[in-house]
Amino acid sequence: MQVVQDTHSKAIGYLLWIFGFLGAHRFYYGKPVTGTLWFFTLGLLGIGWIIDLFLIPSMDREADLRFNAGPLDYNLAWILLVFLGLFGVHRMYQGKWISGILYLFTGGFFLLGVLYDFWTLNDQLSVGNAESSRLAL
Repeated sequence: MQVVQDTHSKAIGYLLWIFGFLGAHRFYYGKPVTGTLWFFTLGLLGIGWIIDLFLIPSMDREADLRFNAGPLDYNLAWILLVFLGLFGVHRMYQGKWISGILYLFTGGFFLLGVLYDFWTLNDQLSVGNAESSRLAL
C-alpha cells in the first residue's frame, strides 16, 4: 500500500476556490491549463466554478499523489505567491534570492514571472523537495 503524504490542503483549496472563477484553485492543484481556461472564461461562466466545489477533494488527492513532500511547504508557498507574488516572497521562501529580489523591484518581472510561477510552482517545489530528500540520504 502506498503511503500518501499530504502536500496540499483542502482548506487552502477551498479558500482559493472563492477566487476560483479566476482559476487559483486549479493552479494550486497542478492544473495550469484548466486554471488558465478558468481565468479567461471566469470559471467557464461560473458553471465550472460551481462544479469544482465538488471536485476539490479529488483534485487534492491527485496533487498529494503527484508532488513530492518535503521541507518546502506547498500551502505556504502558494499563499505567498497568490498574495505577495509581485514582491517575489514565494521565490525567497524557496531560496531563490536573486530572482526574488528581481521580482521585488520589477513587479514580478512585470507580471510575466508571476504567471510563469502560477504554471510551475508545484513542480518547482516538488523538485526542491526531491533534491532535499536526496541530499539527506
